[in-house]
Amino acid sequence: MTAPGSTNSGGEAANSNGAANSGGEPDRPDEPGTTSTLDDRAFRSVMARFATGVTVMTTVDAAGEPSGMTANAVTSVSLDPLQVLVCVGRRTDMATRVTSGRRFALSMLPADGEAVSNHFADPDRSRGWGAFGDVAVTTASTGCPILASAIGWVDCTVAAIHDGGDHLIVVGAVVAAGTNGDEDALGYFKHGYVRIAGPID
Repeated sequence: MTAPGSTNSGGEAANSNGAANSGGEPDRPDEPGTTSTLDDRAFRSVMARFATGVTVMTTVDAAGEPSGMTANAVTSVSLDPLQVLVCVGRRTDMATRVTSGRRFALSMLPADGEAVSNHFADPDRSRGWGAFGDVAVTTASTGCPILASAIGWVDCTVAAIHDGGDHLIVVGAVVAAGTNGDEDALGYFKHGYVRIAGPID
């Protein structure tokens, strides 16, 4: 599988944190900061020090076929309007379907959600509804599956899709959101799962 804490290289987990030229102007390699001497491994090692939560991103394409993947390159963008973003590998099934369906949901996993995270990060899992198997889901406004075990969720329509190098930066307009209980969250840090609990005393 592609682990949530490393840059996507063909699997389904989305996790790249870099943004690229979003179109219009060509790259200018002579300008400072436009090239890097870091290799992929060094970059992954640095970014692994940035702890994140873990979500499952779902979508339903224009034909009504769903897709799900583990995603931790997720953040809120704006309060007015309410927006979030998620980074999706541009060669993944998710990229094709979210571009077609123009909607997605993010289910934030509880601390005991490691098996669910691994399942939706597995490039060999079933596709369509078969990928959800015994995973209980519900829906909100857009019809995208929301995991019943999620401790929090957002349901979105696609507001914009930007170029992010080997990823797409998908910006969602939040149309519904909710929380379920007060469980600890599943996190990812230094290439491994961690429990995110309450505030530091």
